[in-house]
Amino acid sequence: MNKPSLQRARVLAQIAFFALFTLTPVFDLFRYDLVAGHAWFLTYPWHLGIDELIAGTAHPLAAAGNIVLFLFLPVLGTLALIILVAWKWGRLYCGWLCPHFSVVETINRLMLFATGKHSLWDKKSTPPWEPDGTPAPRSRLYWFAVVPAAVAFAFAWAVVGLTYLMPPLHVYAGLLNGELTRGEIIFLIAATTVLSLEFLFARHLFCRYACAIGLFQSFAWIANKNAMVVGCDRERLSECADCLDGHGPACDAVCPMRLKPRNVKRWMFACTQCAQCISACTTVNRDKPQGQLLRWVADSDARKHEAGFSILVKTEGQEAGDKHGKAPPQA
Repeated sequence: MNKPSLQRARVLAQIAFFALFTLTPVFDLFRYDLVAGHAWFLTYPWHLGIDELIAGTAHPLAAAGNIVLFLFLPVLGTLALIILVAWKWGRLYCGWLCPHFSVVETINRLMLFATGKHSLWDKKSTPPWEPDGTPAPRSRLYWFAVVPAAVAFAFAWAVVGLTYLMPPLHVYAGLLNGELTRGEIIFLIAATTVLSLEFLFARHLFCRYACAIGLFQSFAWIANKNAMVVGCDRERLSECADCLDGHGPACDAVCPMRLKPRNVKRWMFACTQCAQCISACTTVNRDKPQGQLLRWVADSDARKHEAGFSILVKTEGQEAGDKHGKAPPQA
């Protein structure tokens, strides 16, 4: 899979997971119903037996067994799966599935058009060109898209969040007919306000420092020295100086987490493995015989990268030569 196709596949995965995130409560795949007083899982009622225990109709041991079997084991199993994936491949969930991260990237892009920076907190503007050399749009008029987009995403998140707690059809019908309860209106206003502020001012900062799922993935990834990481051909680092006609490396310019992808792994703690840096590096160096400087590496190459050694980034010709047990013809 070439790098542009990789990014298209990632966007499709994000869209599909965002749709799943939105439709999960509608089809009772997973949610907790405050009205019914129990959860739903894969269209079936999910009872823990706590109400029966309080009412005195259930044995304490049976209730404890239900809690372990139907609550702790599913939750721990899901977390274990996420951690195991992160241990080997990094924060793939964040970069490829997380509905919050897709919002981060969308608003980053709009803010880049409006200000020349991904975030209000960036100290420097990004280069005025895309990695392929085309001019990047820059206009303060894009602020008329940034703020409405942030508020719209926040409201959508608030509505979806409410459907995880209240019957979804009731919530959507209430929105259409203006018949939401006072408590539901307060929830939507409060959630929309908080999320709007987060989307406008602290998007990637939340991902880096406040998201528990992201942090646990990062800890697991850092602990595995053989895990997949973005490696760099350090012998060619001097080429980064004129990567975008002297305006800095393209990989720095595109990273949604505002990291420097050429750094060693311990300084890339919040990397989401979105591979935008690899795609940008590939595009900028598409006409060079040596190819890109950045690529995904694992195992011994990952350990070399963390130790600061150069990672050999092979061209397609070199890879073909290795495959057939001989060196490719010299250019």
